[in-house]
Amino acid sequence: MKKVILAILATAFALFLALPNLSWAQEDVYKAKCAGCHGADGKGTAAGLKMGAPAFSSPTVQNATDAQLVDYIENGGPQKKATHAFANRGVSPADAAKLAAYVKTLK
Repeated sequence: MKKVILAILATAFALFLALPNLSWAQEDVYKAKCAGCHGADGKGTAAGLKMGAPAFSSPTVQNATDAQLVDYIENGGPQKKATHAFANRGVSPADAAKLAAYVKTLK
């Protein structure tokens, strides 16, 4: 009986560690914070394109490092675009890193 309880606890702990890193968790953050301008597919909405949102399939985005994407998400990139600085709008550094990885999947 103790082994069963220990196995259940170990499984629960492993799931606790793994679930936040799954792609659907990243997708949820993307939908909540990014899709409004960048579109669900990363190609940009009409409003996003009007503001200059790049397509995530573009070489500029696909060749960017994760650190560059995180900086853009958190601080607005090298231009420090205030409309894109999400560090002050509830995107944690961990979420920014997840978003950077997720963005690269939108080809």
